[in-house]
Amino acid sequence: MSRRRWGGRTRPVGGHWRAGHWRAAWWRWGGWRRGVEGERGSAVVEFSWLALLLMVPLVYAMLAVFDVQRASYGATAATRAAGRAFIIVPAGLSEDQARARAFEAARLAMKDQGMELTSDQLSITCNPACLEPGSTVTVTLDTAVPLPLIPDALGGQPPAVHISASHTEPYGDYREAKGDG
Repeated sequence: MSRRRWGGRTRPVGGHWRAGHWRAAWWRWGGWRRGVEGERGSAVVEFSWLALLLMVPLVYAMLAVFDVQRASYGATAATRAAGRAFIIVPAGLSEDQARARAFEAARLAMKDQGMELTSDQLSITCNPACLEPGSTVTVTLDTAVPLPLIPDALGGQPPAVHISASHTEPYGDYREAKGDG
């Protein structure tokens, strides 16, 4: 019987040592079942646990990012709408009425994104004076977006992401002065 080198080991060649005989004997003895009998069904369990451990935080992070993005877009749209509403007031309206129109425009823009706006979140400043030729109006909105699915029962303020948006609108040099000026 000769020996041949195969896979880093020497093995006998010929007779009952042929690979076909070993494979047949291993199959007959149930060797194909012996390695996997104790593992049956564990892949499904492992996949389920990994899916829970990885997917739940991922879904939560996506919900938080979507809420912050929605609030950011709403704040940007609200400041732009408020600035434009403040600038284009009809003749004869006072500065207070222009501020009320600007707040209402900002409130509607935020409502489009599913958020509420309070009067302390929006500020309107004019430089050098409101509704005067050559002046600028700056609208600033500061709000906080609470993280989703955190109950109030934990006490204190819920964690939130603060959003700030600002928009400056020129009144124009060649326009007539409006308001109570």
